[in-house]
Amino acid sequence: MNIVIPSKVLFIIDTLNSKGYKAYAVGGCVRDSLIKRAPSDWDLSTDASPQAIIDIFPHTVPTGIAHGTITVLVENESFEVTTFREDGDYSDGRHPDSVTFTTSILEDLSRRDFTINAMAYHPLEGLIDPYGGYKDIEAKRICAVGVPEQRFHEDALRMLRAVRFSSQLQFEIENNTLEAISKSPSSITRISKERIRDELCKLLMTPSPAEGIRILSQCGLLQYILPDLTMSIGFQQRNPHHHKDVFDHTLLALENTPPRLNLRLSALLHDVGKPFCFSIDKKGIGHFYGHNVKSAQIAERLLKNLKFDNHTIKTVCTLIKEHMSSFNKMEGKALKKMIVRIGIENLRDYFDLLDADMLAHKPPHDMQRIEKLKDSIMAIVNKKDPLTVRDLDIDGEDLMKIGYSAGRELGRTLDYLLDIVLSNPKMNTKPQLLKLAEEALKR
Repeated sequence: MNIVIPSKVLFIIDTLNSKGYKAYAVGGCVRDSLIKRAPSDWDLSTDASPQAIIDIFPHTVPTGIAHGTITVLVENESFEVTTFREDGDYSDGRHPDSVTFTTSILEDLSRRDFTINAMAYHPLEGLIDPYGGYKDIEAKRICAVGVPEQRFHEDALRMLRAVRFSSQLQFEIENNTLEAISKSPSSITRISKERIRDELCKLLMTPSPAEGIRILSQCGLLQYILPDLTMSIGFQQRNPHHHKDVFDHTLLALENTPPRLNLRLSALLHDVGKPFCFSIDKKGIGHFYGHNVKSAQIAERLLKNLKFDNHTIKTVCTLIKEHMSSFNKMEGKALKKMIVRIGIENLRDYFDLLDADMLAHKPPHDMQRIEKLKDSIMAIVNKKDPLTVRDLDIDGEDLMKIGYSAGRELGRTLDYLLDIVLSNPKMNTKPQLLKLAEEALKR
């Protein structure tokens, strides 16, 4: 079994070998090569000590020297080279209490999470696969190394990683491994919000994000990651436009989205507020008035809890809040204000969210209504009509020259002028705007 190793990786292996050390490509790069996927990076393991690695290679960075990892630079490309190691107990469920360097590749592989990640490769020795990782690749199976409970006790994030790999590779999680996750999903709370966030983002960007979210719900992890979303599971909508419960509708919308993170976060949480807004009319039909606003509020809280950056939170919550706008017959000034709220840079995500949401409704799908909205929005964008205060032909300095003072009054006047221009773009000339501003100042 041959794996094509890049020349720079071979250079590192050969250099270490020439100095009397062993060196192997390990982990994800071996797995991806066997699956016929291009590895995103190449990691190596060696019996050379961290100091020996530094001494051998002229350009290195001690990125994780405490855990035996040195970054080796070869023609400005970075490769992580880690000394074989054994981990001590994980008393906090996150980090090993101690790290012991070893000279055995087998001991090093024994500490890894899943069999498909516990393989090593050397161009002369071939594949080293003590736990049957290649067989699990052939069977399309995610299986923990050794005792699953022990692997997850060492690092509870591995439970979420199992689901992510299942979604990413479209592999099935082996029964014992899945049962071990289901027994102790609450242990994920020992993991930092940042690590959970990063793993969730990776899951959402896989080819089957909806299946990943469904597995999270089935094994109990979802209630500790996105608890409000579990309220939608089995929540019947009792509406002629819907044929699925809120959760299944959400997953179908998610599955219909292109792989862009803000879009997929929006699809995942676009209806999270529905169970809190449910009402039934006299005909027994269910309604969710204001659920877009409630969903945006809940999404903001969930994303803040997972330590997402403010820009992502604002963008996602805006998309969620505006996703019901396609039901309103807006035009002119109202439509322009909506474009400003969404942001021109977010329109592609907005349009795709509307499409995905509609496709998750009960057929037939009224895509024509959405297409009309898209056409109206793009007509405004393409005309390059003024949409914000920045687009006005005057600014605050111009107003101060005719007697305005810096502060709220000046801001209110600019908003007043913009409101006029949104209705009549031809008014956006400096003389006309100054005249309106002078009249407002006199009043």
